[in-house]
Amino acid sequence: MNDVRLWLPQGRIYTYPNVMVVVGAPKYYNNRTDTITNPSVIIEVLSPSTKGYDRSKKFEAYRTIPTFQEYLLIDQTRIYIEHFSKTDKKRWSFCEYDESDDAIALASVSFEVSLADIYSKVNLEQVDAETAPEVGEV
Repeated sequence: MNDVRLWLPQGRIYTYPNVMVVVGAPKYYNNRTDTITNPSVIIEVLSPSTKGYDRSKKFEAYRTIPTFQEYLLIDQTRIYIEHFSKTDKKRWSFCEYDESDDAIALASVSFEVSLADIYSKVNLEQVDAETAPEVGEV
C-alpha cells in the first residue's frame, strides 16, 4: 500500500491508509494508477501519534466516499480492534474486539480473520514495556 494513495475529493486531500479493499475494478483519480477513489474497506493501524486523528477527522473524511462501507482501527499496543460498518446512509454500527479468540467478519467482502492471526507476530509484552510510563509519571 505504500505506493497507492486515496483521493478524498470533498477535502481535496490525499491519504495513505494502511490497507484498502476495492470491490470490483479500482477507479483512478485523473487516470493515475497510484491514486484510487473507490475503496470499500479501509484499515488503519493506530499509532500513539495518529490514533485521535484516525478516529475522528480522518474517519469523517472517509465517510464522504460513496463506496466506503467498513473501517477497521487496529491497536498496535494491545489486542483491540474497532470495526465500523455502514448500515444505511449516514448510519454506522460499531463492534469492538479484544480477545485473541475473536474473529472479524467483513460484511462488504467475503473475508474473516481471527485476532490471533492479526496479532500473531506482534510482541505485545515488548510494546507494553516501551509504552508504559516511568515510575512517578502520570
